[in-house]
Amino acid sequence: MPPDIGPVIPDAAALAAALEGARACFDALAARGAGFLGTRHAIMGGAMSWVSERHLVSAISNAGGFGVLACGAMGPDLLAAEITATQALTERPFGVNLITMHPELEALIRVCREAKVGHVVLAGGVPSGGAVRAVKDGGARLICFAPALVLAKRLVRLGADALVIEGSEAGGHIGPVSLTVLAQEVLPHIREVPVFVAGGLGRGEAILAYMEMGAAGAQLGTRFAAATESIAHPRFKQAFIRAAARDAVPSVQLDERFPVIPVRGLANEGTRRFLAHQAETRERFLAGALDKDAAQLAIEHFWAGALRRAVIEGDVEQGSVMAGQSVGMVSAVQPVAEIIAELVDQAVTTLAARRLACQAEPAA
Repeated sequence: MPPDIGPVIPDAAALAAALEGARACFDALAARGAGFLGTRHAIMGGAMSWVSERHLVSAISNAGGFGVLACGAMGPDLLAAEITATQALTERPFGVNLITMHPELEALIRVCREAKVGHVVLAGGVPSGGAVRAVKDGGARLICFAPALVLAKRLVRLGADALVIEGSEAGGHIGPVSLTVLAQEVLPHIREVPVFVAGGLGRGEAILAYMEMGAAGAQLGTRFAAATESIAHPRFKQAFIRAAARDAVPSVQLDERFPVIPVRGLANEGTRRFLAHQAETRERFLAGALDKDAAQLAIEHFWAGALRRAVIEGDVEQGSVMAGQSVGMVSAVQPVAEIIAELVDQAVTTLAARRLACQAEPAA
């Protein structure tokens, strides 16, 4: 059955020519990003704690994308073991995501250097000059997150080799601005380095649109989290399949005196309990039972271990089911290679439909 190319009904030869030209066009749009990553496709896997480990990362890289290990709270020895295990599963490029606030960041960078990791992602804040130099002196390419144009320019000056702009539609820790706005703000003005878009992406047509605006490629997390190769618990994946976009909501802050870092995940009993916990903690603070620091700590500790409970143990009611708004586009557990092929085919089919529409004779 030929791909759905809209209202135009071409003959077989015209369709084949349109698809061939569209694929060449899409490859050209992706060339800068794919070249930077050293991959077939300019598609990165988002670094998701407990999810982006050796199996999913190697599967993404083996399918022609770019897997990224999530270091999270790992220490140097554990990260070294995970990198080695990933290298045993793929000979293709992959990266490592490190959190800038990690107390052993210097040692983690050294682990990446010794393992000859080609790309290091520094996330969670603007990296120090020392961290930037350590990554680049080790021969790796540095990728940073830019939540605004002014920071994008600063990161390029610092030495970032590529940027990711991630909208608030994403899962996990999020910023306040949507990808739609960030792309308009950043893409026309940052040309020195490749810029990858992220947040709420679930279909190839959307990736194509951002690449036509100047993006070098895209980063996806939510769709890969529910992939066959993901070690996430079956109940975690089924929660994704059942969810709609509106179910992926950011955490709510009850009192501005006790800041809550916004995290997007599926609403469940845990998110409702978190609101109640904030209210109870505030009452204890007002009653003098807790000082401000102790109250803040009590709020922050509520979710301790909650992501692992959801991902690994399958507790999708009390755990933290981090998911982006693209979760509504997760309709099945699919192999990574199938997901990537589907994304590329959607983009190519869209380009082919345009070509055929332009070639069609105008109506009389």
